[in-house]
Amino acid sequence: MQPPDAGRRRWLAAAAGLPAAAALVPRPATAARIPTRAHVVIAGSGLGGIAVANRLSAALDGVRITIVDRKEEHNYQPGYTLVATGVWPVSKVRDRNADFHPEGVEWVRDMVAEFDPASNSVVTAGGQRIGYDYLVVATGVHLDYAQIEGMDVAAIGRHGLASVYNGPQAAEATWGAMREFAERGGEALMTLPATPLKCAGAPLKTTFMLRDRLRQAGTLERSRVSFMSAPKNVFGVKPVNDNVLERWQQLGIGVETEQKLVAVDIGARRASFVGADGSRAERGYDFLHVVPPMRAPDVVRHSDLAWKDGPFAAGGWLEVDKTTLRHRRYANVFGVGDINGTPRGKTAATVKKSAPVVVHNLVQLIAGAEPDAAFDGYTSCPLITREGSAMLIEFDYEGRLTPSLPMIEPLQDSYFAWLMKVRLLKPAYLSVLKGRV
Repeated sequence: MQPPDAGRRRWLAAAAGLPAAAALVPRPATAARIPTRAHVVIAGSGLGGIAVANRLSAALDGVRITIVDRKEEHNYQPGYTLVATGVWPVSKVRDRNADFHPEGVEWVRDMVAEFDPASNSVVTAGGQRIGYDYLVVATGVHLDYAQIEGMDVAAIGRHGLASVYNGPQAAEATWGAMREFAERGGEALMTLPATPLKCAGAPLKTTFMLRDRLRQAGTLERSRVSFMSAPKNVFGVKPVNDNVLERWQQLGIGVETEQKLVAVDIGARRASFVGADGSRAERGYDFLHVVPPMRAPDVVRHSDLAWKDGPFAAGGWLEVDKTTLRHRRYANVFGVGDINGTPRGKTAATVKKSAPVVVHNLVQLIAGAEPDAAFDGYTSCPLITREGSAMLIEFDYEGRLTPSLPMIEPLQDSYFAWLMKVRLLKPAYLSVLKGRV
């Protein structure tokens, strides 16, 4: 429940002081930097790659760090849902990568086109071969819109087509489509693929917020919202799944499981779904939110670094030990972030907990010791339920809820959890990015 206005003002006043208060707390004594001449190559400059670079720079004296990625813009991806639902302007999710690199890092403005772990080297798209002593893979995921026949990312924002994932511009265009739909009302189809997802809560947040925008616009009574899920559930953690389904039943949001989006006719506003029995059904819509299937980028998927068998092989995910995040076959290779083939963990909060593990274990290796830090699969999802309210969901590899804040019940929505999502998490993200927490 939301607190009354007076309580809300107290929450705001207290929360506004948190970042400043945290800055005044003395930091623990920094361990002595370990001298080394090692060369560490980091493939990718999202949150994981840059966080690892900053931490390595602080931990090692004399280390040579090379980041390989052509991206100039750094995007705060956890903010995409806020842009796509009209809470934030798009400018709040855009920064510059160069502003966050550690001093002295070598930045190769190109993409890795080939991993050659047998020779301890990577090859860029421009043909440059870069050798390394240690490699950190932080390439993120590939949004496989091509699996959906007729899908055109350039059309997001038009003809009722929406998709929160395809960058800041798509998030902003999604809000345009959502706003137009809320003004008129009609038939909304929200989708979920069966593949692993980064921020698996984003499709749920978008659904909750769409319904809330309809309510605010006064068009809820002449609208229908249906969630079309390719798997048998809507979220992989059972207590969360059950809680969301109960809420949606109360809100009148329909759910159809084992319905995979396979095609879309954008101009005609028709979507095709395939059921578990192979049957195909076509549905008309006024608003369609497309969540693309996701897999590893081709450069990882087609390399010897990918899983060769087991549940992560189909997506080409990086073959790492889920505890140490070290490659299972190449001892000088680590993975961080969305690329890892692990049971869970494709969120910014995962990087917050796993980047220190990767750096500690890599430093141990450089120092001649064995990796001994363990990652438990921590994942966090601030799950928006309506404007002004959210649940803070935290869980581990086993799907156990692991709440960390005593003032927040994990399955109870609150204004404070909303405040964390809207006001506090980006400053925390930037601290992770800079290697400070």
